[in-house]
Amino acid sequence: MATIITMPRLSDTMTEGTVATWLKKVGDKISEGDMLAEIETDKATMEFESFNEGTLLYIGIQAGETAPIDSLLAIIGNEGEDISALISGGASTAPAKEEAPAKEEAKVSEAKTEVAAAAAAIPEGVIVVTMPRLSDTMTEGTVATWLKKVGDSISEGDMIAEIETDKATMEFESFNEGTLLYIGIAAGESAPIDSLLAIIGPAGTDISGIASRFTAGGSAPVATEEAKPASAEKAAAVEQEPATDGQRILASPLAKKIASDKGIQLGQVKGSGENGRITKSDVENFTPKAATAPAATSSAPVKTESAAPAAKPYVPAGQIATEEIKNSTMRKIIAKRLAESLFTAPHYNLVIEVTMDEAMKSRVTINSVPDTKVSFNDMIIKASALALKKHPKINSQWTADNIIINYHVNIGVAVAVEDGLVVPVLPFTDGMSLSQIGASVRDLAGRAKNKKLLPTEMEGSTFTISNLGMFGITEFNSIINQPNSAILSVGAIVEKPVVKNGQIVVGNTMMLSLACDHRTIDGATGAQFLQTLKQYIENPVTMLA
Repeated sequence: MATIITMPRLSDTMTEGTVATWLKKVGDKISEGDMLAEIETDKATMEFESFNEGTLLYIGIQAGETAPIDSLLAIIGNEGEDISALISGGASTAPAKEEAPAKEEAKVSEAKTEVAAAAAAIPEGVIVVTMPRLSDTMTEGTVATWLKKVGDSISEGDMIAEIETDKATMEFESFNEGTLLYIGIAAGESAPIDSLLAIIGPAGTDISGIASRFTAGGSAPVATEEAKPASAEKAAAVEQEPATDGQRILASPLAKKIASDKGIQLGQVKGSGENGRITKSDVENFTPKAATAPAATSSAPVKTESAAPAAKPYVPAGQIATEEIKNSTMRKIIAKRLAESLFTAPHYNLVIEVTMDEAMKSRVTINSVPDTKVSFNDMIIKASALALKKHPKINSQWTADNIIINYHVNIGVAVAVEDGLVVPVLPFTDGMSLSQIGASVRDLAGRAKNKKLLPTEMEGSTFTISNLGMFGITEFNSIINQPNSAILSVGAIVEKPVVKNGQIVVGNTMMLSLACDHRTIDGATGAQFLQTLKQYIENPVTMLA
């Protein structure tokens, strides 16, 4: 008899799961203890073991799709067994009087049935690939570029696209093999998670109608099959870049963007992709070995190829001129989260002035050690971590029923990137030395600007630091990076007259502003934290004790 397998609860906080990949396919024999699939929870990606044996007759949640716990994951039974009733939900055995209380469940079941019906109509060997959830806060993704085109052969592990999330641009790996039969989201377009991204299957398979029948989570159908030629042409067109010798340079949009940012001429970069296509890694790893003066002088005419469309138009005085810039996924999420933070958490700010003379002397001494490079920001991070250990209420977060005090210190460091702001996290910052903090921050900031951070490296912060001192900003207030309860804003070091021992002398000071969530942190608590932080910064030797 066939057995229904539902999405398991693999962690105590899990409410939904994402099938990272199927380790078995429809028709495979299953033994008790076999690993069926890899399932991504809110905490980790785990292998899911079968407690039944038989034949895998049906897959209800495709690789890359997300569904609530207890959703239909798979059906295992005897080969050739009729499971149509199980897929459609079967006839209700409940009395008619129970129909009213079950209305909400019926709505959910109806949505699931639509997906199930679409899945049941998919030909053997055909895999529907959906927009994956690549970060914990991701609700939609943008296809930066397709690394494969319709008709290309796909092997398991191939990178098929670069997808921009709310935090980074990441390469998306295929967990299936076959031929890329259909592209549902063209390069440059955005779509919610679980939307139809692509269809992979045996070459020549008739997939007409699959896209029109496919729904993501019960939503409206995504792009139809008739849109395929336009989507494919658009995806292919954006990969070509004019060259100075009249030939075409194949490059992904992300590679062109990075090259433009770094001032690299694509004509000098050797592509490692198919047909010599230049990928982002080619640009990032490019080193001009034999750059000469004539080559440098030729950069202006080469740059006009891609720079011309983006050039700012000449606007005569007195003429109204505007420009619309499409919001990136990252910018949308930043706007949403900051608005939620500001409008839900009652912010207040505390400001303190810190004398930096001893810190400046200590930094010179520390950096005199070979292979050591410590910034003032690194010293502030270390001082903050130690102060948080003494004032754990600052290291807290608000929930509807409780205040959670974190006794571990994970400091997030705000890093400005082209599309907005990301916050890479230093786990267990209080246990790191100044040199370790410096090396980690440089590594994370560098990869953040190149959009190479992993989602896990931007999760789990308990406190955040934002520094605009390098831009000459002396004092500012930040919006709290929830679920943190506080964020420290760091200004520039300013040389000015100060009073010491009753005498006016030249000194160096810095302003620190602490934004607090009044639901979790009272004013006196925040003030005590700043006093401790001030003591550490003004007496750096105490941080080494």
